[in-house]
Amino acid sequence: MKKKIASLVCLFACATMLVGCEQPIPPEALQLSPESIKTRQIQTRKFRSQEEKRLLSASMEVLQDLGYQLSESETKLGVIVAHKKADAMESGQVAAAVVVAVLFGAVPAIDNDQVIYASLVTTPSSVTKQSALVRIVFHREVTNTHNQICRREQIEDPKIYQRFFSKLSKSVFLEANNI
Repeated sequence: MKKKIASLVCLFACATMLVGCEQPIPPEALQLSPESIKTRQIQTRKFRSQEEKRLLSASMEVLQDLGYQLSESETKLGVIVAHKKADAMESGQVAAAVVVAVLFGAVPAIDNDQVIYASLVTTPSSVTKQSALVRIVFHREVTNTHNQICRREQIEDPKIYQRFFSKLSKSVFLEANNI
């Protein structure tokens, strides 16, 4: 009997210590940084459109015009994923590789190819009726001359996003006016 009581007291003490160790999630962990808010603003535009399907259709056409192949599309959810292959070689890397090869006899790996992915989502605007938000994120996967993936990164160049949204704005206008 004494062993059972001692075991229960020990179990209770351990449980109390474990509960006391639990740390709540700090409020700042759930807040977006100023950089992420700025990035979202670059990646998102609002369009006056009553139909998300038309907006998705226009987005698909723009992506295809930019050389992307559609990988996945779910119109009910407002999602499009597309990709395209591109050259990733940079003259500076090639020159540095030649110098290393001449001086040390070793051929270093350099960036060779890349696959650029575009992930697009449309959502109805919660602020303005008869409008929708379009968010697109471009990221790339770079392989080197040894066929190894050497980098996966989000593309943050605002010009790429501006180019896409400029073409999308024109396409949405043309579709809305049946031109």
